[in-house]
Amino acid sequence: MAYDDLRSFLDALEREGQLLRVTDEVMPEPDLAAAANAASRLGDAAPALYFDNVTGFTDARIALNVHGSWANHALALGLPKDTPVKRQVEEFISRWNDFPVAPEWREDPLWAENTMDGDEVDIFRVLPLFRLNDGDGGFYIDKAAVVSKDPEDPEHSGKQNVGIYRIEVKGSRKLALQPVPMHDIAQHLHKAEQAGEDLPVAITLGNDPVISIVASTPMKYDENEYELAGALRGAPAPVAPAPLTGLPVPWGAEVVIEGVIEGRKREIEGPFGEFTGHYSGGRNMTVIRLDKISYRTRPVFEHLYLGMPWTEVDYLIGANTCVPLYQQLKEEFPEVRAVNAMYTHGLVVIVSTAKRYGGFAKAVGLRVLTTPHGLGYATTVIVVDEDVDPFNLPQVMWALSTKMNPSGDLIRIPNLSVLELAPQAQHPGITDKLVIDATTPVAPDHRGNYGNQVRDLPEAAAWLDRLQRLTAHR
Repeated sequence: MAYDDLRSFLDALEREGQLLRVTDEVMPEPDLAAAANAASRLGDAAPALYFDNVTGFTDARIALNVHGSWANHALALGLPKDTPVKRQVEEFISRWNDFPVAPEWREDPLWAENTMDGDEVDIFRVLPLFRLNDGDGGFYIDKAAVVSKDPEDPEHSGKQNVGIYRIEVKGSRKLALQPVPMHDIAQHLHKAEQAGEDLPVAITLGNDPVISIVASTPMKYDENEYELAGALRGAPAPVAPAPLTGLPVPWGAEVVIEGVIEGRKREIEGPFGEFTGHYSGGRNMTVIRLDKISYRTRPVFEHLYLGMPWTEVDYLIGANTCVPLYQQLKEEFPEVRAVNAMYTHGLVVIVSTAKRYGGFAKAVGLRVLTTPHGLGYATTVIVVDEDVDPFNLPQVMWALSTKMNPSGDLIRIPNLSVLELAPQAQHPGITDKLVIDATTPVAPDHRGNYGNQVRDLPEAAAWLDRLQRLTAHR
């Protein structure tokens, strides 16, 4: 089923036993973040957390870990909560084939119940803010969808962007946003600043679960996130125009914040405990001036804890990092079988592929590094044979152990681009990258002794299915 807002999804999670209401009074710090941190350690069926009794806030309603398990991720896609992760990726790929599905424009958006304008804008009166990690430089908003348009081609719906970026609250009307150079919003901002203009943005919080998924999906520059949301939902994504900027925003959002990224203005932002499991330090980042806030009565503040994996962010960006890489590779290399880019937003990518000829696997690995996502994230690519499941780490380790010869199967490429948050970079934004060929050599590459590999018995697949059905009914 398709969920039009966060609250309907929270209700569904509760019906499925995947929402835990914490009714005891808790401190905003450290209890809320610590609880979300702990929830991620509960495994692949961890529940979302809901708090409405928080010291210091008279009417706070806070949701955490909403996407923080494969069970919750499956429910967000309308699948049974026990759907295995590989099956979820396959379903994601299948629905991508329906892309694009145009959004549906709706009247009377849920977020239009209350407004603040101009000097009366005060984000602290709307959101119950708290720090996520004790080394963070301030309050952060880290699960909001930021909407912007290409200022040179504003009518091109594909060139609009809906993305999730870290946002530091700098004041009642001021935010700081980090636009990674590889991300679409950074291109929008660059074009605006070249023209001497500010960049209008709309920031939406408490979105329906699929909006959060597509906003963190590394799509191509001219691909529309709402059109992907429609394909994943199986129904058009409901949107409405933001009242000040006119930008298309999710109809069911809890809060819509509008303003501009002020051209050529930068202030120190950070540090922040990032998805890499490390603090990022402070840097000069863009400044957003807030001009309008629209919000539902008693809005639910959805927040996301992130730190050393796995945390909610890893479930949120796991499947949706694999699929676009798979689609982009498959266009040029039909031999590609599967892509696993679930580890730290694809800093490591594992690709399973057949080979046309010797050296082919290395070419596939090199292509990963030049995909839109690979340019900024993929630092190590492991290529395995078509009969190795990249989601089965023991099989991947077997391939590394028996197929990879360091004398010819390691390709190190110096001084390539990576996002500045990558802690392994010697200089922020630049790192060496590595392609590991862990495939069986084929002609004319005749290295190694691979003529006697043990293969699965032909009947094993049928027996696996039979045993799974038998054990499910024990």
